[in-house]
Amino acid sequence: FHDSFTVKICALESGIQSYQYPDEVKLTLDTNDSRQYVELAHAINDDTNIQAILIQHEFGLFQNGGEKDFLRFVQRLKKPSIVVFHTVLPNPSASFRKNVKDISDVANSIIVMTRNSSLLLQKNYEVPQEKISVIAHGTHLVLHSDKNFLKAKYGLDGKKILTTFGLLSSGKGIETTIASLPAIIEENPDVIFLIIGKTHPSVLKAEGEKYRHKLEAQVKELNIGEHVKFTNQYLPLGQLLEYLQLTDIYLFTSRDPNQAVSGTFSYAMSCGCPIISTPFAQALEVLGEDENAFIDFQNSTQLTEKVNRLLNDEPLRMSLSSQTLQRIVPTAWENIAIAHAMLMQKTIWLSNEIESQSMESNYQFKSKKIALQFSLPEISLDHIKKLTTDFGIIQFSKINQPDIESGYTLDDNARSLIVFCLHFEITGNRDDIFYIRKYFDFIDYCLQSEGYFLNYVDQWHKFTDQNDTINLADASGRAIWALGILISKKDLLPYDLIVAAENLMKRAIPTILKMHSTRAMAFTIKGLHCYNSERKSEETSFLIKMLADRLVQMYRHESEKDWNWYESYMTYANSILPEAMLCAWIETKDPVYKEIAKTSFDFLLSLTFNGNRIKVISNKNWLHKGQQSSSIANGGEQPIDVAYSILALSRFYDVFNESKYFRKMATAFSWFLGNNHLNQIVYNPCTGGCYDGLEETHINLNQGAESTISFLMARLTVEKYCLNDNN
Repeated sequence: FHDSFTVKICALESGIQSYQYPDEVKLTLDTNDSRQYVELAHAINDDTNIQAILIQHEFGLFQNGGEKDFLRFVQRLKKPSIVVFHTVLPNPSASFRKNVKDISDVANSIIVMTRNSSLLLQKNYEVPQEKISVIAHGTHLVLHSDKNFLKAKYGLDGKKILTTFGLLSSGKGIETTIASLPAIIEENPDVIFLIIGKTHPSVLKAEGEKYRHKLEAQVKELNIGEHVKFTNQYLPLGQLLEYLQLTDIYLFTSRDPNQAVSGTFSYAMSCGCPIISTPFAQALEVLGEDENAFIDFQNSTQLTEKVNRLLNDEPLRMSLSSQTLQRIVPTAWENIAIAHAMLMQKTIWLSNEIESQSMESNYQFKSKKIALQFSLPEISLDHIKKLTTDFGIIQFSKINQPDIESGYTLDDNARSLIVFCLHFEITGNRDDIFYIRKYFDFIDYCLQSEGYFLNYVDQWHKFTDQNDTINLADASGRAIWALGILISKKDLLPYDLIVAAENLMKRAIPTILKMHSTRAMAFTIKGLHCYNSERKSEETSFLIKMLADRLVQMYRHESEKDWNWYESYMTYANSILPEAMLCAWIETKDPVYKEIAKTSFDFLLSLTFNGNRIKVISNKNWLHKGQQSSSIANGGEQPIDVAYSILALSRFYDVFNESKYFRKMATAFSWFLGNNHLNQIVYNPCTGGCYDGLEETHINLNQGAESTISFLMARLTVEKYCLNDNN
């Protein structure tokens, strides 16, 4: 949200040392100096650039009476404040309860990281539910690497890895794991236990390395030194995430039943680690009631049993890993950012409302309304290249790992060709030509001697039986669309490639007369329009008109007063129908085509846009004539439908120059970035892939070819307007 927010930090200090800070640190607070709390409140109130304050609160930060000073600070703030409670104790003393309640009373909003903490605030501290938001601890998006490769990289090849990490202190309960190791080693002699992390600074200051030495002595006494490795370092994030990815089981043995959340636990979830944990709040909420996941506090016997069971059952570990990844998708830092931004927007708006209704306030501060503007991610072809073999692009992916057994399709290779043509036109990157040739060769491979295309090819490059049972017309239409776009770039691309594409198009054209599938005709019109833009011919114009007339007949047959459409229902790729009609008008200038194109497109937009959000037709239950748009189900939304909407909006904006099309194009693209009914990202900026679908309650984590190509089509389409703005 770089166009919506500038985030500055007030760093907390303890008066012992002075620090050099990066630019984002605007202010500092010495928590040992009572005067600075009041001075900080005045500094914030007097700075007109500060619109709201987000306070990360942990009681250990304000010791020796500092909590009273902190409360006075919050009470003096004249701007909206949000307090994040990292700790909510279940059985508070009277003074502790009063402290939390006083802070909650004066804050505009409260954030906690678990549902359990929210319930505790309501029950034990009498904080109103409407004031509380549950926003989980964030987790990292991880570019998942091969586990065996990483084990070899770190000298752990052939080993079964148990891991715990974090700043060491006695509260970690690591001795529980060490005590369980002899029995684990007896059954799994290739096990290694990694203990990663330096001793906690405050512990180091108070007692030195006493706890680490205790653990080392326990290891020596049990004679298991070959199976335990201490890493007394604060590892860089990338290296830490690799260690977690090579981990077979992550162990969280905290001794504190009142612990609400753990950053280390969240990191392990980011990497899809199967986890065995003591039952603290975050673990209970994330891991659910999985009997494999929990042990009682300090119970090494249970830990032995659970670890051995998982180490001896690889399918179960893989299942738990997959479940963990699915559960933590909503907690990716990008999604946590969206949740915070929306709460900040709401809090400032409510503060404005309260202020405008109050006649008693003498303070002349007025918050600005925050309009959330999603930042465009960088264009990345990494995942689409990862999916591409020497033969073509693989159809599906398991998470972000290509699934070669799924084989290939003409659909995906045709769309990939389009993506690389668009990318080459924008960037001029000569590497794109290598991929353009590869996808073109696949299209050539699928064209049969009779002039029609086959769609499905297995991993051994053999055509599958699916080609006998599934309608291939739409795939043929997409191939013609791709060839048309390729030929339209003849001034940019190598001559021999254009000649080959033209020859392929000529071989495919005779089959066009036999097309009657609605979407096949639409894709073909788009392809022929591009083809004809570079080599005008009456034959191509005739074919465009013939197909457009068929669509007109379908439209006139089905359209009614409240149903301006070509069929009695809406299914997938709806936007390409009015877009094809607009292409036909550009080609022929027949006013009927233009009128139907605009009427049908505006009708479609009225069904799929609601306020500042797009909701495409769900594949759970297609929208039938007579149904209201409100009957469109949540979930079953596919990236390809959003992408096709953006392509159509772009063309309509270019032709009609109506700002509504431009605004809707930006809105539709924000669907990928989190502006959807789950408020979660669909595009994964870590991998460069796009998730396969937006369901009612979750995201489909697989990042297959169709979804990733669809995102890139959309991203490259909006890029041209960014370039125009820069010019």
